[in-house]
Amino acid sequence: MRPEAKSFVLIVGPTGAGKSVLALDLAERTGGEIVNADSMQVYQGFDIGTDKPSAEDRHRVPHHLLDIIDARAQFTAADFAARAFEAIGAIRGGGRRAFVVGGTGLYIKALLEGLFPGPGRDEAIRAALDREAGQVGLDALWRRLAAADPDYAAKVGARDRIRIVRALEVQTLTGRTMSDHFRETRSRVADFSILKIGLLRERADLVRRIEARTDRMFERGLVEEVAGLIASGLDETAPPFRALGYRHVLRHLKGEIGRNEAAALTKIDTRRYAKRQMTWFRKMDGLTWFQADAGAEILARIEASRS
Repeated sequence: MRPEAKSFVLIVGPTGAGKSVLALDLAERTGGEIVNADSMQVYQGFDIGTDKPSAEDRHRVPHHLLDIIDARAQFTAADFAARAFEAIGAIRGGGRRAFVVGGTGLYIKALLEGLFPGPGRDEAIRAALDREAGQVGLDALWRRLAAADPDYAAKVGARDRIRIVRALEVQTLTGRTMSDHFRETRSRVADFSILKIGLLRERADLVRRIEARTDRMFERGLVEEVAGLIASGLDETAPPFRALGYRHVLRHLKGEIGRNEAAALTKIDTRRYAKRQMTWFRKMDGLTWFQADAGAEILARIEASRS
């Protein structure tokens, strides 16, 4: 069935589930193009640790929203929603099928549900929150957020300093929680036909894949990639250094931990992140879950849909 002009396929799931490989195959089979929905793959220079598609994969299928932002810049969920909407329109305008693929829940939520414009930055409030985090710890700020807005706190997690501070800043400025604002926001894709696919793997299989992928990243030169970025003058506070693995590699390069410990801690963080992703996506409306080996079934569903 020919897809509608206002349509796309969404593929989500935990890191390591095989979303990128599946999307590449499906896009190639159906004449599609891929829109990246990973918050760290948008940054230039951060390749190995974010597991970006290879040059060969990008040649097979056009990819959008990869390597579009300087590593010193902040790229928000609102930025993603706007750029993804433009990319989907361009793909559909060319008569191709659009696949939005990734695991960054907040980005996908922003695209599907919209983001309120929000108040501007208030440097005094941010400075006060940063001081408080330094004095009593980020966990204390997250607990305050959780008390006022448990749904949003659960989604961003206790380590996401930027979003915790922003949520408390918005609450202070407006007297309302982020969840309150989100509920009143309309998305630009509200009238689109969207086929929402979730990719699953058995827990033990997912853990094995996460650990194997982490090992490959270190073997491919993750440590050397980080060393090169720092040598180029990039400050370790740059936003993409929050990506899985990079924080521990930075500690390794400072001599605080060994290479093997950096890899082990990356595996732990990635497993925890995958669990948080599943918690997030299980709450998504209209998502149909498939096992990772159900490619033929997913392809049939896509071809039968209007998306």
